[in-house]
Amino acid sequence: MIAVEVDRGTLIRPRKGWVARPTADEALIYAARHGVLLTCITQAKRMGIWVQSEREHHFATRAASSRGRPGGVLHWRTPLVPRDPDSLEDPLENVLNAVAHCQPFEEAVAIWDSALNKGLVEWQRLSRLPLTGLAKQVLLASNRFADSGLESYVRTRLAWLKLRIVAQAWAHGHRVDFLIGERLVLQVDGSQHTGAQRSSDNQHDAELGLLGYEVIRVTYTQVMFDWPAVQQRIMQAIAQGKHRAT
Repeated sequence: MIAVEVDRGTLIRPRKGWVARPTADEALIYAARHGVLLTCITQAKRMGIWVQSEREHHFATRAASSRGRPGGVLHWRTPLVPRDPDSLEDPLENVLNAVAHCQPFEEAVAIWDSALNKGLVEWQRLSRLPLTGLAKQVLLASNRFADSGLESYVRTRLAWLKLRIVAQAWAHGHRVDFLIGERLVLQVDGSQHTGAQRSSDNQHDAELGLLGYEVIRVTYTQVMFDWPAVQQRIMQAIAQGKHRAT
């Protein structure tokens, strides 16, 4: 029966033991054809986890069943959680472990933060896994309360300051993106920062200034693509004691 459907074109056979409809998920068909699993940022993105960008597809290999060399990044790391031989998608714990050992540290932290924030996994559960090296460091730096990848980036990049940094802090009637120390506010504007929203934010900035706060307002683009300039402004403000309550 299956052979008939394959001949008719209503089913395709990526490889022996696998069949799929022609309209099936192309990524899964590709994984089945090559005997690999989707993992790392590829699978994280498919699970709705925040990923900055995916330049290449990432696959976990099955030494006994990999077929050829699929285009993309291949992961050979021993899985933390055993892989179902009939699955084409790596379990979340393996995905996060691959991310920790593959991606830049701050991006890995942002991805782990996102998985925790979405309730896909618990920090305690991850802490009981036999994590090693970079994965241990990423776990210790992760925070389930991070609401965005950008928030994770800023928190990770400023950790060396050894100052209290509170994301989404409440300051006199409004939330601010980051409160550094007691009085230094970092606000990051997105593309929606126009019109009434911009006027409201500017008014709040002025109110905070009158109350003794120092407000640094930057754009998302500056944070992501010109971080040295943003960091320099923050460091100059701290050098002048702007983060301290007077």
